[in-house]
Amino acid sequence: MQTKCKVAILAGGPSTEHKISLISAKSILKAISRENYDIFLIGIDHQTQWWWYPDEDFLSNTESVSDVKLKNSGIAVRLDKDANGPILVELQSQKTNKIDIFFPVLHGSYGEDGVLQGYLNAFNAAFVGVDLLASASGMDKDMAKRIWKEAGIPVARSFTVRPHLVDEFHFPKIKEAFGMPVFVKPANAGSSVGVSKVVDEASYNQALEEAFKFDRKVLVEEAVIGKEVECAVLGNEFPEASILGEIIPKASFYSFDAKYMDDDGASMAIPADLPENIAEKVKMYAIMAFKALECEGLSRVDFFVTTEGRIVLNEINTLPGFTSISMYPKLWEASGTSYSKLIDKLIQLGLERHARNQKLIKSV
Repeated sequence: MQTKCKVAILAGGPSTEHKISLISAKSILKAISRENYDIFLIGIDHQTQWWWYPDEDFLSNTESVSDVKLKNSGIAVRLDKDANGPILVELQSQKTNKIDIFFPVLHGSYGEDGVLQGYLNAFNAAFVGVDLLASASGMDKDMAKRIWKEAGIPVARSFTVRPHLVDEFHFPKIKEAFGMPVFVKPANAGSSVGVSKVVDEASYNQALEEAFKFDRKVLVEEAVIGKEVECAVLGNEFPEASILGEIIPKASFYSFDAKYMDDDGASMAIPADLPENIAEKVKMYAIMAFKALECEGLSRVDFFVTTEGRIVLNEINTLPGFTSISMYPKLWEASGTSYSKLIDKLIQLGLERHARNQKLIKSV
């Protein structure tokens, strides 16, 4: 009898997207094959303590995204390794369980910025999704834009502002450079956290104050008026692009609440309503953006497409949402890959990368 692959799903974490991560993990848990995998559900709390839920009953208040939380019934564990690879160690009993691959579903800081990936690398652990460098670069919107510009991918014009340089980027300068409106966003935050639309000097000052709550580096970016188009990318050395999807927000822009809290905050159109030549160019840029950051596994790449056909890369999500309404799995489903098959592919890609990297000489 063939031994099942032991997969540890990691959810939660200390970021502002903790609750979204829990819902994503719940969706994956429901769809993943029990014939192929032994599952270890690990909830990570706001203090980054890992909790194992052997019965997989890990959530309370699941009726509402805003109220969902980890149950207090988990077993405290830590990550370690022995001669056979990574293990989970129960803190109280010191019992251990071998893990073949980790499946992080932690959006935002700690889970999407390279911190968790570096931690897993320290234990030579296989994991799903992009590695440390791509995670950190993709999370930092300022650094990502610099890399994409070098790669010849069109991005929105912007200024990078730090707290000690606020006076240099006064409102008249912003208005002269970009006109109105503009968007102000933390450089390192996900899912529209801390993002504001600015229409005048008062809202500009307020937007800066809000964004600096989340990061010490803030982008002030021109508004690109057009369709919000998203592309799911999957693969390692030879990534593929999905059918495109279009976000149709019902508010003034696609905010955090519209994405996750408000069931009526936006609608999706799959495929996106674009001419074929424009759609193919968006897909090309999505793969270019993925490769430029040296991503592997998965990412969702977001664009604006204007009525004149101008394509502008907005951002990349290296650990996109996996909730029941998330665009990444929906795009692959529309492209012919079911949710459960997508999970299989992601796990296989993670195992393949780990096996490839084990062949490298790492000490002399």
